[in-house]
Amino acid sequence: MNKQPDILIVGTGAAGLFCALQFPPEISILMVTKEGAEQSDSFLAQGGISTLKTPEDYDVYFEDTMKAGHYENNPQSVEVMIRTSPRIIADLVGFGVEFERGPDGVFYTREGGHSENRILYHKDVTGKEITSKLLARVRERQNITILEHTVLLDLACDREDLECWGAVVRTVKGELAVIAAKTVVLATGGLGGLFQSSTNFPHITGDSLAIALRHHIALQNIHYIQIHPTVLYSQKPGRRFLISESVRGEGAVLLNPNGERFVDELLPRDVVTQAIRKEMDAFHTDHVELSVVHLGEETIQARFPNIYQKCLEEGYDITKEPVPVAPAQHYFMGGIAVDLQSKTSMERLYAVGEVSCNGVHGSNRLASNSLLESLVFAQRAAEKIQAELAQQEKTGKIPDVDLTAYADQEGLRQQYRRLILEEIKRKDRSFYDQWCNDET
Repeated sequence: MNKQPDILIVGTGAAGLFCALQFPPEISILMVTKEGAEQSDSFLAQGGISTLKTPEDYDVYFEDTMKAGHYENNPQSVEVMIRTSPRIIADLVGFGVEFERGPDGVFYTREGGHSENRILYHKDVTGKEITSKLLARVRERQNITILEHTVLLDLACDREDLECWGAVVRTVKGELAVIAAKTVVLATGGLGGLFQSSTNFPHITGDSLAIALRHHIALQNIHYIQIHPTVLYSQKPGRRFLISESVRGEGAVLLNPNGERFVDELLPRDVVTQAIRKEMDAFHTDHVELSVVHLGEETIQARFPNIYQKCLEEGYDITKEPVPVAPAQHYFMGGIAVDLQSKTSMERLYAVGEVSCNGVHGSNRLASNSLLESLVFAQRAAEKIQAELAQQEKTGKIPDVDLTAYADQEGLRQQYRRLILEEIKRKDRSFYDQWCNDET
């Protein structure tokens, strides 16, 4: 382990990887991740990545994003995201990402809340396509090291919690270690692992949010947690399988137990979720049904091969029958408060991706803006960090840290969980009662 890299990036999802790829070879980067490098929620993203197709689409795209977020978005963040999107797409293509194409160029699809077809995609595994290509490029770089199964336990800060100079981690061998760095970038994802029903990997439990609370780092909108309307209903324990927004974008319909369509499927996610809950309550059932049968077998298998196969494994042939779906926790719009360069309230500490909050999503994320937002602001963070590195002195020897405080792994995990849930309860008791308490 390089215990004194220039930059420590915690997390190997799309945001962390894209951030690392922005730096020149003379800057040493250490990336650590809680599980395997591929086990980030970025790999699970099915739908696609939004982009500004033409300058004429800007106003409509801006309004779609603001409307989905109930106009609680930061307009500056939205503008930066949209205007930077063509550059990001070009960079992804340069890194080897392949989007669906036809004789006339790339295909664009549409999802809930979008007024236009402006979403690029790769079958129904866009997140895997993007993140796997970024990971491959990172592994080619001599200046970047990835340590898997290495858990962030805490930040190493000065006594006044004004400046971050590294992190405390637990290695794959179970050893406690301190890493000193000129700059730390948190790219640790959301908090879905705290929920009984979530599309997230179970190990993604929002640890960085609890650590931020401990060190008085500003948070923003921690109670803005998106519930996705359509995951494959199951009574089995573990992660829920997402039925992508793009399925409804291509024409899937939602049906109640009477076989009746009850909502416009292309409304924003929170509206569709509320409509599903209303039907479930009215019929005293724990799911509704989603049908794509009318799209035809050839279209379904070509456009959604991954979803088709997964449903088949669970006993449902979506070319012949509807599948049961229900809402589940999906995405985190709040997080560690950051500016337009992804800088937190603590010096030398940045946050990118789902763990951060620059206000771009408001209180409800527009479909397929997540990958784009992560990459746009990861790139901006890298630009800012690189400018700062030239002015910083080399990190000195690693200061002493009392590692005995981190010996009780389970106790620390429970402490972090309580900190996050209590903060959600404090900010929004009604959301907590509906989705976060032990009964729900």
